[in-house]
Amino acid sequence: MITIILLLITIFLFLRFRTTFSSSAEKNLPPGPLGVPFIGQSLSLLGAMRTNSAEQWLQQRVAKYGPISKMTLFGKPTVFVHGAAANKAVVFSGEEGAVSNRQIESLKRILGERNLTELSGEDHKRVRGALVWFLRPQSLKGFVGKMAGEVRKHLDMYWHGNKEVTVSPLMKTLTFDIICSLLFGIEEGPTRKSIIECFKTMVDGIWSVPINLPFTRYNQSLKASAKAQQILKQILKDRTQNLQEEEEEDDDKDLITYLFSIKNKHKEQALSEEEIVHNIILLMIAGHDTTSILITLMLRVLAKNPTVYAAVLQEHEEIAINKESGEALTWEDVSKMKYTWKVAMETLRLYPPVFGGFRVALKDIQLGGYTIPKGWQIFWAAPMTHLDEKIFGDPQKFEPSRFDQNQTPIPPFSFIAFGGGPRICPGYEFAKLETLVTIHYLITQFTWKLTSEDFLIRDPTLTPNKGLPIQIYPKL
Repeated sequence: MITIILLLITIFLFLRFRTTFSSSAEKNLPPGPLGVPFIGQSLSLLGAMRTNSAEQWLQQRVAKYGPISKMTLFGKPTVFVHGAAANKAVVFSGEEGAVSNRQIESLKRILGERNLTELSGEDHKRVRGALVWFLRPQSLKGFVGKMAGEVRKHLDMYWHGNKEVTVSPLMKTLTFDIICSLLFGIEEGPTRKSIIECFKTMVDGIWSVPINLPFTRYNQSLKASAKAQQILKQILKDRTQNLQEEEEEDDDKDLITYLFSIKNKHKEQALSEEEIVHNIILLMIAGHDTTSILITLMLRVLAKNPTVYAAVLQEHEEIAINKESGEALTWEDVSKMKYTWKVAMETLRLYPPVFGGFRVALKDIQLGGYTIPKGWQIFWAAPMTHLDEKIFGDPQKFEPSRFDQNQTPIPPFSFIAFGGGPRICPGYEFAKLETLVTIHYLITQFTWKLTSEDFLIRDPTLTPNKGLPIQIYPKL
C-alpha cells in the first residue's frame, strides 16, 4: 500500500514538474541540468552542506556553467545566481514587481506563510516597519542593562564552577532566553521550555525536500511548528486580556504587546494574529540559531588567533576598568566596542551562519543573456561573494581590518551576511547588541582554549561538529 502511494506521489510530482518546465522550454534558459524531477540537485547540495563543502559544490558549477545556471532544488526549477551585480539586480533590490520574497516550501510551511521572508510589496513594508520601529535605537538603549543581566545570570548558572563547557548549546540557550525575556516577555518556566523543544525540531527540517511522510525530518518539523503556533496563540490570547487591563503607557513593553497595540493606534498598519505568530517564530529561530552561531564561532576564532584575542581583550578591559564592581554595561559602553564588531563581521564573512536563500521571479527576467522564467526560484549563496578573491583579497585569511573605515570600501551587495538593500535583516542591531554584550562578559570573566580539533558542518545552519568544547579558566 505504501509503495503504491509513493508511486502515485512520484507520478503526480513528475507531471507537475514537467508542466512547469515545458512552459519554459523555448526560452533562453541558463545552462545546467535540472536533474530528476522534483528532487534534482537537492540531496547533493544538502550532502555538501553537511560536510561544509557547499561553497566548493557551487564553485564547481560556476566553473562549469558560469555565474548563472539552472537546477532543481527542493521541488522547484531554480536558477542559481552568483556575484554582487546579480545580488543587486535580482536578490536584494532589483526591478519593482520582478522578484518576490518566497522561500523554499519546507521553510515556508515550518515558519508560516505570513513571516517576513515570505511577504512582498505593501505587506512586507507594513510588517517590516512594525518590527524595525520596535527595534529602533531608543528601544535598544533600554535593553542593554537587561541583556547584561541575562548574560551574567547565564554565566553564573552554566560557566562558573565548571572546568569545561560545550559552547554551541549554551549559546543557543542564552540567546533564546534573551529573546524570550526581552522581546516577547516569556519568562522562565514550562511555556518557554516547551517552545525551545519545538524550535530544536523545527530547525532540523527547514531545508529539506518537502515530502510529508511520517519518517521524514520535514514531517517532524511541521508537527513541532503546529505545536509552537498553538502555544504562541495562547500567549497572544492571554496578552490581549492583559492589554485591556493595563494603562496605555505599558503598551510597548515587549514586541508582542506592541504589535497588538498597533491595532488601537494605527489600524492601517495592524498585523493579523497569523502575521504576529509567524513573525515571532521567525525572530525566535533567528535569535536562537544565527546569533548563537556567530558568538560560538567568535570564541573559536579568538582561540585560534592570539593577536586578535589580545586586541579584543584590551578593548573590553578598557571599558571594564571604568565600571564599579557589579555595574552593568551601558549603551555608551557598547558603542566603544568597535574592534570587536569588526571581528564579528569578519567571522560572518568567513562563516556566514545562513548559507543562502531564495526569491521567486514574478515575470520573465533577463540576466546575463539568459531568461529566468516567471515562477522559477532564484537561489543565492552568501559565501560566493564573501570568498571571492576579486572582492576580498586573500579571502581565507582572517583579517578584521577589512572593515576599517579607512580601507577601500567593500562593494555594495558583496557582504550579505545580513542581507542587503530593502531586505536587510530588521534584527541586525539587536543581534549586534546581543553579540557585543555577550563577548564583553565572556572575555572579561574567562580565558579559554579548545579541547579538540573540530570541523564545521551545515545542518542547515553552520555549527562546529562537536559543539565547540572548551576548557575555561575564570579570571580572579
